[in-house]
Amino acid sequence: MTHEYTVPGGLDDPAVETTEVPEPGAVTIVVPTFNESANVRQLLHQITESVPARLPCEVVFVDDSTDDTPQVIEEAVKDCPFPVTVLHRDEPVGGLGGAVVEGMKAAGSDWIVVMDGDCQHPPSLVPELVATGERANAGLVVASRYIKGGSRAGLAGSYRVAVSRGATWLTKALFPRRLHGISDPMSGFFAIRRSDITAEALKPLGYKILLELAVRSRPRAVTEVPFVFQERFAGESKSTAAEGRRFLRHLAGLRTADPLARMVVFGLIGLTGFVPNLAALWAMTQAGLHYLPAEIIANQFGVAWNFLLIEKLLFRERRVHRHWADRTIRFALLANADLVLRIPLIALLVGQFGLTVLPATALALVITFVLRFAGTEALVYLPRRSRSRTARSTA
Repeated sequence: MTHEYTVPGGLDDPAVETTEVPEPGAVTIVVPTFNESANVRQLLHQITESVPARLPCEVVFVDDSTDDTPQVIEEAVKDCPFPVTVLHRDEPVGGLGGAVVEGMKAAGSDWIVVMDGDCQHPPSLVPELVATGERANAGLVVASRYIKGGSRAGLAGSYRVAVSRGATWLTKALFPRRLHGISDPMSGFFAIRRSDITAEALKPLGYKILLELAVRSRPRAVTEVPFVFQERFAGESKSTAAEGRRFLRHLAGLRTADPLARMVVFGLIGLTGFVPNLAALWAMTQAGLHYLPAEIIANQFGVAWNFLLIEKLLFRERRVHRHWADRTIRFALLANADLVLRIPLIALLVGQFGLTVLPATALALVITFVLRFAGTEALVYLPRRSRSRTARSTA
């Protein structure tokens, strides 16, 4: 559940008791926060000092905090000459990226600037981001640490620098076309036109919302401005190993959104399933078990392995369509039904073509690959028909 309230007060608010919503500014600054109570007062001060004199603005905090961050914002806003809205989420769905999407939906301006709440993104650059977008008629303006004039000086330690560089290289290698013209896809500081956002298409996971926007909702034109990444004003970085794992899952989900790419990944996962399948088959045939029952038993090892990887890497976003038990049973039935085709094929390859059991099994797995992929998509991970009809009727 999300709780929304506009914080009253501000230097331009002569009557605190009024319930009239202020006119939206020329830019909405969206700030996702998680336990940033020590930073938000300083951030609002920096915005006050550098933005309103050059560009009318409003600020939307989307807060997932478990500390007193909302209360600190409410107190600090009394010195602000612009409206401030706080959206507090009881359930932080999608992490920081999900918070940004919520803020974008609440924005009242054509231009939206996204920035962190830890003061590492200088608010003085906000007017330049918007002005650059207007001059270039761009839909997205990225504040980049990796073009001339930019710097990653605020990254603490060589480890974080290496992780940032590695993540940047990986994302650009995976999405060379979508990220063309974006030197810093890991940046959390950017301006985007509200008209260039397709909120319904976004499926954020973790803190790299710019990557999500660039891949799923590519704006009409992209440009960049340099910026110097600052040191944190207070507190500690929220970047953890868990966030790193979420980032990798997010990358996998983005990369497999295309059906052809999804088939390729499905095949790669299937290849890794050869290992437990063939290892179990070898062990059982070495123990003297006939290869046909051994094939049936060994297949379960490969099925379990493939299902776990497919759930985590390939169809994560579609798991909501069916209960996990339903998916498990359907996948197991489909994978074992595959044996009805594969066992006669294996017998043919062994009996008529003289292949041994292991290469015959591997070849049969390859032959039935396309059928397994199509069946998995259609029978395990597509939405139920009744839900689809309900959704269409509601629409």
